[in-house]
Amino acid sequence: MVAVHSWGRLRAAEHAFHPLADHPPARLPLSAGQHGLAYGMGRSYGDVCLNPGGALWATRGQDRFIAWDEATGELTCEAGVLLRDIQRTFIPRGWMLPVTPGTQFATVGGAIANDVHGKNHHVHGSFGDHVCALQLLRTDGLLVRCGPGLRPDWFAATVGGLGLTGVVTQATLRLRRVAGPWLDTETIAYGSLQEFFALADASEAGWEYTVSWIDCLSGAEARGIFMRGNHVPGPVASAPPAPGDRKRTVPFTPPFSLVNRWSLRPFNTAYYHQHRQRAGRRLQHYEPFFYPLDNLLEWNRIYGRRGFYQYQCAVPREGGEAAIAALLREIAASGQGSFLGVLKTFGARAPVGMLSFPMPGVTLALDFPHRGEPTLRLFDRLDAVVAAAGGRLYAAKDARMPRTLFEAGYPHLAEFLPYRDPRIRSAMSLRLLGD
Repeated sequence: MVAVHSWGRLRAAEHAFHPLADHPPARLPLSAGQHGLAYGMGRSYGDVCLNPGGALWATRGQDRFIAWDEATGELTCEAGVLLRDIQRTFIPRGWMLPVTPGTQFATVGGAIANDVHGKNHHVHGSFGDHVCALQLLRTDGLLVRCGPGLRPDWFAATVGGLGLTGVVTQATLRLRRVAGPWLDTETIAYGSLQEFFALADASEAGWEYTVSWIDCLSGAEARGIFMRGNHVPGPVASAPPAPGDRKRTVPFTPPFSLVNRWSLRPFNTAYYHQHRQRAGRRLQHYEPFFYPLDNLLEWNRIYGRRGFYQYQCAVPREGGEAAIAALLREIAASGQGSFLGVLKTFGARAPVGMLSFPMPGVTLALDFPHRGEPTLRLFDRLDAVVAAAGGRLYAAKDARMPRTLFEAGYPHLAEFLPYRDPRIRSAMSLRLLGD
């Protein structure tokens, strides 16, 4: 048995760890009476990637590119391929992933299972919108091939299906054309939610990527830094140096969280004023723009031995401003939170998956050091705001959502359940589905 924890480091659980071979097996390794779960990079914050006492099928060994069509931009690869592998291989050739989350240290299988989104949802939707086909291995040995036009019900259950329909062994993705690795970006300070929404609305037509950092302690005042970007359409004559591969690493886990009541307010204040002074346009490489935290390896250790939660919700646009203001008031009053706060809007595109997270509206994401009951009581208050607004929480980030909120937030749950593999489960499915 091997102890494994998720990215939030809240708790470690013992698993029977099975690295899958270079080629997927005819059957998944399982002992009698045991349940299993696919495991990629373990970058999910909560318990969706854990299966305490059961089997974890590690997919990172399945990391081959299988086929590439230069004419269509279609790439077929195994599920253990990292998003970083795709970006670094194909951007120099003029192609890239249309949608990418905030880390490139995620596998293709994990990106599909969680239907990840990025900073351009209003333009390109989520990751699943660009999956042409996938291959799914069930625990009974059945191999299911599906896509938007082939067994679309299986496809909709698997994209965003939290790994519960089977193990994705390979997928065909449609990449998009780009001129190179550079983006034209602009940074703008804002001082209220009204300013944020005005910036977001004004940016949707002319900017592909939009996102903002928000000071979680500013309350309903909601000051922050708005960032937007577009791909540079042609060659760059005088580009700044591209980032190198040398990364910094948090070398150990401190006994307590470095994000605390003494450090949080000074850091947020300094961060806001520093970026306000540096506001304006600049040329930026895609890696620091898309993946700012990837430059600091093992950054999750800064929250100490007790770990941290990430709370990410989405609420409809109608009433969304009031809901976000109420959430920020609760967070500010609690004195909890982190300097890692993100506020951004989602477009109107309907989600691909039955359990996909994005919805037309706005999403707020914040890290919270685990402080025990005070943190959990705060989440209960935040849940009440989200539920009243008709919103939902992101399962890929969650470690404690109540079952009632999950059922209310995901109206297609009943449609999804028949596609579950009966011998696949996770700590999350035990908590939210009762098995």
